[in-house]
Amino acid sequence: MSIVASFGPVAGRQAAVPPVPMGGPSAAARRYGMLPMPSLEWNEQVARETAHLYERIKTVVPAVEWPFFAPYVKAINSLKQERNAVILAHNYQTPEIYNCVADFVGDSLQLAREAAKVDADIIVQCGVHFMAETSKILNPDKVVLIPDLKAGCSLASSITGEDVRLLRQRFPGVPVVAYVNTSADVLT
Repeated sequence: MSIVASFGPVAGRQAAVPPVPMGGPSAAARRYGMLPMPSLEWNEQVARETAHLYERIKTVVPAVEWPFFAPYVKAINSLKQERNAVILAHNYQTPEIYNCVADFVGDSLQLAREAAKVDADIIVQCGVHFMAETSKILNPDKVVLIPDLKAGCSLASSITGEDVRLLRQRFPGVPVVAYVNTSADVLT
């Protein structure tokens, strides 16, 4: 059995509606509705529709791996159009995300600047928590999603909102300056 068959899309798999989490659908799912799971099968149509994208990454992603990534890339790009979403991807994302699905790329400061300008209804922040929190602060009426709920940053974790409140209490009137790489609790 090939690695793609073992861990990736399975030919002939029926599209299913994703399971609803125990707490019920998310706010985004309630607002926009649930969609059936897209087909993640590698076939000639997917090959044709993603060939131009593979050209961008062919020097860093071996041809043998593209059949695994391409169905996901196609599905993500289709969902972006259907849902009026943009993807903001940090510089450390993998090539298929950075070069094939991201609408904006950069470091955390650049992504915050881009988040402030987007017109899309949904922002997908391919980065860490503080980046998604910053996007939400800048776009309170938009849905902001983060693909990996465990994505954290040691720099952002090095100070908490409670730390800042204690510093303000101890040193009243002294200005507090924080870089963008901090949590919403620190910034607010």
